[in-house]
Amino acid sequence: MKLHQNQLWRQGDAVYRIVQLERLTVDYKKVERSHPEGGTHHKVSKKEFCRLIKGAIDVTEPKR
Repeated sequence: MKLHQNQLWRQGDAVYRIVQLERLTVDYKKVERSHPEGGTHHKVSKKEFCRLIKGAIDVTEPKR
């Protein structure tokens, strides 16, 4: 799985956006569809993030 900054992942009602991607850590923001203006910021290891988004759909626009 290839991760990059500003990538969006959707799993159920939650949307995860990668805010900052480092070698071993991922800063992401979790936004609920019912409250798109809010969201919570989290910092986890890459391994934990990959486990979190397992089965999620990448909804990022394709690069041109």
